[in-house]
Amino acid sequence: MDTLKKITNLFREPEKEPHCSAVIVAAGSSERMGTDKLTADLCGVPVLVRTLRVFDACALVNEIVVVTRGDRIEEIADLCKEYGIKKVSKVLAGGSTRVESALVGVSEVDPKAARIAIHDGARPLVTTEVIERTVRAAKEYYAAVPVIPSTDTLKAVDEKGYVVGTVDRATTWRVQTPQVFKSDFIKGALTKAMEKNLPLTDDCSAMEMMGVKTMTVPGDEDNIKLTTPRDMILAEAILKAREG
Repeated sequence: MDTLKKITNLFREPEKEPHCSAVIVAAGSSERMGTDKLTADLCGVPVLVRTLRVFDACALVNEIVVVTRGDRIEEIADLCKEYGIKKVSKVLAGGSTRVESALVGVSEVDPKAARIAIHDGARPLVTTEVIERTVRAAKEYYAAVPVIPSTDTLKAVDEKGYVVGTVDRATTWRVQTPQVFKSDFIKGALTKAMEKNLPLTDDCSAMEMMGVKTMTVPGDEDNIKLTTPRDMILAEAILKAREG
């Protein structure tokens, strides 16, 4: 039996990697940054281009769909051409909310995509390792997200500003992107979230609403979201450290 099993394994087709489309959400207003963060210079390259380059280089990502503001479609498309981002198939106009923009993106990916990764355009320091780890976990489960442990003590505060309790730090994690989902599940979850006009801040929350459990994988402390000018300073320091 052992010999037969070995012979069978020799002729078995290798397990195929999951077909995954990436939706890059880049339709924000950049209000807290004070300037357009997606085209801001980050060590000589626009922020959004740095984000797209990582997904373009990731072997597990088959296509990239960018969702941006309607008035920036041509500009973003030109950036993709200028910097040779080959996997971008579409640049689309997003909506007024995160949920609406994400739904626009997932609705327009390649129909063959078994999994969809949704990522913040303003997280340019994501690595291929984090992307691949999350995509592979989502192949085994319906949903997967990268997380890092919370290092601060967290307090629950009431509407008057009083502390009403302490959150157990051991069970509290900070969620990052990309968040990767089974295609049909995330399309349905985001559609329901839109119908109910839910103010969700991430896509995993839409899956929670559907009662679908999401698996966590190790994230990366450097995978920060650029929100304020201070974040740009930190991102530049991280990039310079990476480049030695």
